[in-house]
Amino acid sequence: MGPWLIAAGLNGLMAVAMGAFAAHGLRASLDPAALDWIDTASRYQLLHGVALFGVALLLGQAGSTRRRRLIHGIGWLFLAGIVLFAGSLYLLALTGSRAVAWITPLGGLALMGGWAALVVLGVLRWRGAGAE
Repeated sequence: MGPWLIAAGLNGLMAVAMGAFAAHGLRASLDPAALDWIDTASRYQLLHGVALFGVALLLGQAGSTRRRRLIHGIGWLFLAGIVLFAGSLYLLALTGSRAVAWITPLGGLALMGGWAALVVLGVLRWRGAGAE
């Protein structure tokens, strides 16, 4: 539970900091497209930081090893998605380097994978499979 709670807090903190930095510190120095990339990255990072908080809570409820592994997998997919998706958008906005643009969709796929795995967890709980 602890590591996912820390990851949630760090991602929330960074998302708010990046959003504020872009809105107040970078507005004059970046073009509108770069500001939009930072806005998108910080929104996705913040949302998935909250999702990581949910992962921490779910982990606290999971008793079976099978469920714990699935929940850890969800957390890792969300964390990888945040790093790849938001991280590549931050780099793109701050450096202008298009070399990282190909990473963004991989991050999006990881985020979608996390949500799909959450659906699987929900179905398992609903059906009572692997009940604790």
